[in-house]
Amino acid sequence: MATIEDVVSTGAETPRPRSRMRGGLVTIGTVAALLAAMGLTVLGLGAADNAVANYDASSWLWSTTRSEMARVNGVTARVDTRVEVPGARRHQMQVTQTDRLLILRDLNTGQVSSLDLATLQITATTPTTPGFGVNVALHEDAAFVVDAVQGIIRQLDPRSLTPVGEPVRYPPGITGGSFDGEGRLWIAVPSEGTVSAITAAELPATPGAAPPAGAGLSPKQVQTYDVAEPSHELALSTLDEGVAVLDRTSASLVTVQGGQTRRADLTMTSPGTLPARTSGPQVPVTVAGERRVHVVRGADEVRQFTVPGAGDRLSPAVAWANRFYCADEATGTVYSFDADGKLVDTIKGSGTSGPLELEVRENHLFINAPNSPTARVVDDKNQVREVNKYANDVLGGDPPPAPPPPPPPKKPRVGKPGAPRAVTAAAGNASARVSWRPAAANGAEISKYVVEGADQRHEVGANQRAVEITGLTNGETYTFSVHAVNAKGDGPARKSNPVTPTAAVPDPPASVTAEARPDGTVLVKWPAANGQGNTIARYAVTAASAGATAPAGESTKTELVIPAGELEYGTQYAFTVVSVNDKDAGSAASPVSNTVAPFTAPAAPADLRASTVADQPGTIAVQWSPAVENGRPVTKYLVDVGGKTSEVTDVRTTVSGLGDGQNVTVKVKAVNEAGPGPEASTTARTVAAPRITVTGSSADATSVTVTFTVDAGGGTATCSAATGGKTASGSCSSLRVTGLTPGTAYTVTVTASNAAGKGTATRAQSTDPLYGVATCNNGASGPEATYCNADVDGRNGNEVFSVPRQDNAKQVGWAKPGTRLKAYCKRQGEEVYAYIYNDNKRSTWWVQVDYAGRNYIPWAWLNLEGGDNINVLPTC
Repeated sequence: MATIEDVVSTGAETPRPRSRMRGGLVTIGTVAALLAAMGLTVLGLGAADNAVANYDASSWLWSTTRSEMARVNGVTARVDTRVEVPGARRHQMQVTQTDRLLILRDLNTGQVSSLDLATLQITATTPTTPGFGVNVALHEDAAFVVDAVQGIIRQLDPRSLTPVGEPVRYPPGITGGSFDGEGRLWIAVPSEGTVSAITAAELPATPGAAPPAGAGLSPKQVQTYDVAEPSHELALSTLDEGVAVLDRTSASLVTVQGGQTRRADLTMTSPGTLPARTSGPQVPVTVAGERRVHVVRGADEVRQFTVPGAGDRLSPAVAWANRFYCADEATGTVYSFDADGKLVDTIKGSGTSGPLELEVRENHLFINAPNSPTARVVDDKNQVREVNKYANDVLGGDPPPAPPPPPPPKKPRVGKPGAPRAVTAAAGNASARVSWRPAAANGAEISKYVVEGADQRHEVGANQRAVEITGLTNGETYTFSVHAVNAKGDGPARKSNPVTPTAAVPDPPASVTAEARPDGTVLVKWPAANGQGNTIARYAVTAASAGATAPAGESTKTELVIPAGELEYGTQYAFTVVSVNDKDAGSAASPVSNTVAPFTAPAAPADLRASTVADQPGTIAVQWSPAVENGRPVTKYLVDVGGKTSEVTDVRTTVSGLGDGQNVTVKVKAVNEAGPGPEASTTARTVAAPRITVTGSSADATSVTVTFTVDAGGGTATCSAATGGKTASGSCSSLRVTGLTPGTAYTVTVTASNAAGKGTATRAQSTDPLYGVATCNNGASGPEATYCNADVDGRNGNEVFSVPRQDNAKQVGWAKPGTRLKAYCKRQGEEVYAYIYNDNKRSTWWVQVDYAGRNYIPWAWLNLEGGDNINVLPTC
């Protein structure tokens, strides 16, 4: 099939011709690795017709804590399938999906995984450069690899995952890379102020078939539109047909539909954001710093509304089913507004901070919190249902507890921006290139920079920080000034060095290489350039990332070391170099370097907590929140507890083998490719043997009560008290030992036990003596009226014996009725019936009393004080 290339430029101004280089194989590592990663997965048409087709309103959602992809059914609001992604726990994941294809890219490691939906197995993985910068875009049978840093777009055949034709090349630092509803891939080129729509080529009849000789298949059509001045900061949102382009520099929104462009000027003072995809005719522009949403339809801003709450952690509002949904990532809350901007629903989240992903798929809005077990599904009637991604009826187990949210940052003082740093100009042929380092934002995001000089004024995107000034006169000297603008107004300007344009410009370096080093620096190298008769005085290095270009520094050598922290860790960058001679004349830019992602050792683990393990001796439990990875995944943590070291891959561990009651210092370091990072430390104490302090005691006739406090030593104590062969257990504050002998001195031993051992304390306490009253009450008449009067021959009550029976030979005396006798214990003996003389009391119990020594009186004749309970007496 012949290559078709229609390059169209449509706009309000005179179209600028555009051309895209074709030809040659793309050999950059990221694209090759992506192709290799997906080469083992057969999906799409043909053989993949047997694959699982997700025409059931489903979407695959990522869970960082569980390292799982969960397929959520939008109709049932339930998870019907889960797939674990090895080695990706707590990693950020790019998820690209169609009804038949699922591709994952781990931003922490750069690893790409392909999921075969026919088998629900990961069929291929391969490493790529970690960080933001490369993604895969999918739409039905069209697939593209987008390398935003290098500016390279390549089509794939989804039936065989082989390259289709030749790549489309753009300047480095493009942005976008998603499909509209018509199947066109949209790319923005900030350096040119353009957007391009790429239509996929028709696929060959046979999957993977080679094209005819000399007629390589290419994307069918590339259409280019002017939407902004060059070097403006751009953001894209693809539409049902066409694209919306937010010019963050000029605060305007350009829609490209049906080959026509329309511009709407926005009344906002801070930069806005767009969702990657917008459904319906109205485009929401979210200004997080103002917590406002501006709604654009065609060429008009039709309304504004304010999002409740505080802070600037708003994700871009998403249009769905005649409503707008805006997520506050600081609280996990999603706010729903009707078409007039009125708040109609508040969807409460977990209350913790973290990313929220809103995506319209399969006639549903899916709201996913990757760091949480909960997702939500909104149908086309705006009914919200909660989804438990970890539901045990699909794949068991509870998730680890979420780390506590970080404290809210202090609100900064807001003011106008500071002056840009290091404003530098380099002359070209009738031109000059002006670049600068960032200005201090002073609490309000910088929306643009303004460059003035040579009777010209240029607005430049906040993430560009370089501009080419043309139309100058060779031989004349120019000086340029640059100032920053934020919501508070214009900051102070800073002037550049004077430059004189000339046709005698040097050559650029022939090539550039970059190396990300473990100390966080990036080394950029190049061969010496040809000065064309003049001396090369310095080299200016520019860094390109997805959607941004900015100066990285200057060097008089053929290399530049970019200091640690100057570039964002984990973000992909490529570099170009301009040669500047001793007359401040600059060359064109060099070829773009390889892509690197800066990295360094991870930060210290956050929220380190160490605690006593109450039920295990010499053991400490340690847990923490994941460390900031700084560009490379954390591979392990080094844990030192009181000199005992271990390596773990989780964010929790238990260390044993320490001494009882030992105070220990706990230190934890995270380790990645760059090595160990700084440590976090805290202290803890192992469980110690309990200590008891007796605070008091009391007694009655047959029991002793001891009150005490227990220092459980960080453990869980069990307590007992013992004396006289009797034991009580239970409370660790008060224990009562019963069954004791009245009027007896005891020493009570209190024992507390835990995992580390025992602690004891003693207390001396005597029981109270127990008394009974000898009782014999005369009857009303006859002999019964005098029965109890005196000690006479025969039985007449209250008789005391040396044995527990009524044996005259063993009688030791008689107790006058009403006599109070001290009781010691009880003993079984002869049955005695007191008849009417003591309320018909009958018993075989005899009580040993203090009467002429220790002798016995029938219980029938002795009423014990305190209720006459014979059971309170011990057995003799």
